[in-house]
Amino acid sequence: MADSELPHRPKPEAQDASAPAAEGETKNASKNALKKAAKDKAKAEKAAARAAQEKAQAAAQEANDTAKDLYGPLPEAENAIPSTRFSELSEEHYEKEVTVVARVDNARVQSAKLAFLMLRQQGQKVQAVIAAAEPISRQMIKYTGGLNVNSIVQITGIVKKPEIPISSASISHLEIHIRKVYMISEAAQMLPMQVKDAERPPPESIDEGAQVDAEGAPIVTLKTRLDNRVLDLQTETSQAITWISSGVSQLFAEYMIKSGSRWISTPKLVGAATEGGSGVFEVKYFKRNAYLAQSPQLYKQMCIAGDMENVFEIAPVFRAEDSNTHRHLTEFSGLDFEKTFRGHYHEVLEFAEDLLVFILTQLKERYATQIATIQKSYPKAGDFKLPKDGKALRLNYMDGVALLKEAGVDVSEQERFENDFSTAMEKQLGQIIREKYDTDFYVLDKFPMAVRPFYTKADPDDKRFSNSYDFFMRGEEIMSGAQRINDIKELEESMRSKGLEPNQEGFEDYLNAFRQGCPPHAGGGLGLNRIVMFFLGLPNVRLASLFPRDPQRLRP
Repeated sequence: MADSELPHRPKPEAQDASAPAAEGETKNASKNALKKAAKDKAKAEKAAARAAQEKAQAAAQEANDTAKDLYGPLPEAENAIPSTRFSELSEEHYEKEVTVVARVDNARVQSAKLAFLMLRQQGQKVQAVIAAAEPISRQMIKYTGGLNVNSIVQITGIVKKPEIPISSASISHLEIHIRKVYMISEAAQMLPMQVKDAERPPPESIDEGAQVDAEGAPIVTLKTRLDNRVLDLQTETSQAITWISSGVSQLFAEYMIKSGSRWISTPKLVGAATEGGSGVFEVKYFKRNAYLAQSPQLYKQMCIAGDMENVFEIAPVFRAEDSNTHRHLTEFSGLDFEKTFRGHYHEVLEFAEDLLVFILTQLKERYATQIATIQKSYPKAGDFKLPKDGKALRLNYMDGVALLKEAGVDVSEQERFENDFSTAMEKQLGQIIREKYDTDFYVLDKFPMAVRPFYTKADPDDKRFSNSYDFFMRGEEIMSGAQRINDIKELEESMRSKGLEPNQEGFEDYLNAFRQGCPPHAGGGLGLNRIVMFFLGLPNVRLASLFPRDPQRLRP
């Protein structure tokens, strides 16, 4: 039989060559696994022994800690102790014990026997010191110096007069020598931004890659501040700005109520876009569409038709305008009023002028401390110029046109009544008026009819103009107002002249109010956020809004 015909048989060497090697590798792997297990066991035993030792040492230290009841989580008994506000602290508290509740603005251990806390309460800062002296222990000092920034603590201590005033503290003439320190609410170890970094004004512009300023301090942009608004609100400047905002609302309401005005609340969900369709937010309302109100204008007038005579409202206003400027928001706080008059709409205009002079004058008087605080970051905060005689400067619209023309501004469109002033024109006019009349608050009356809404009354002596007015602060508008048409036929004619049909959806109830008789009236709508912005000279209206809404922002 030829070799090629023999049955194929595998070679014995090829079949058995790998067997001893595989067996050896298995044995080595088992040995390595046993060694690793033994090492891991020994390591775990050592770690357990070390942990037990540390626990025993800690227990021993705690047992020997003379201050163990003077720090740590807040005991229930300490919770009932009344606390003193920073604003109440004075020289009368020297050498007396006080209890304060505040945030930790900064904490540092100077040595094993000394630590410092900077405490913060509504933006104000007070330094606290803790030193080793019976019964205060080193453990208590280490705990105090290691507190997380922004944690809320309760501190009890003796008020002392420092040898040198503490320049880094708002209240520099005293410090608290700690006797007890308890945790109320612990802050996270890592915060998205530090409040101390947000206390500097945001830069107007920075390089894309810039992370620190010229002094090496972290840059906190306006976007970062608004993204972390709760932390930003804790700064001394933000605290002061929100007090000014609160003051504007309070003073507005105070003046209106004293004048016999009635506080009303009008709907913010409406069934039709009655003041122009392009600027409204559409929302789903069960099985049909509704809109967020652009203003309470039509409802204020309906209240006047309902014999309420003098009404006002403080409420949100919604504008769906894709304007990403320094002064525009999609939701802002409106201060609105409407009032009847007997003879001439200037009765209401004078009332509104006195209202604004009252608010601005009282802000300077009642909130001088807050204004001084804001001025550290925004220098214009304290230089708002009010009329010397307590009366608002009032000019006609065409007087403003003449002042701009005299300054070399092209006002041909305004002279033809085709356009209102541009923002740049308003600012320039504001500067001209400041220099000429020494005031930052003024009124322009008699605007062209072509640039005013349908419910505005035309000037009976010259139909090209209207009985309407705007209020300005630092050359930017804060209020628009006018005498309203109260005759139904005249109102319907005005609507048609503006391209509106009286029988279109949304106007039926409004027009019916005038068919039932309505007295002559006028009013206006003020932007609270703009008043605060321009009064304080802030660079952006978002700084004067609690949680601002603009085309890019829907949070927080």
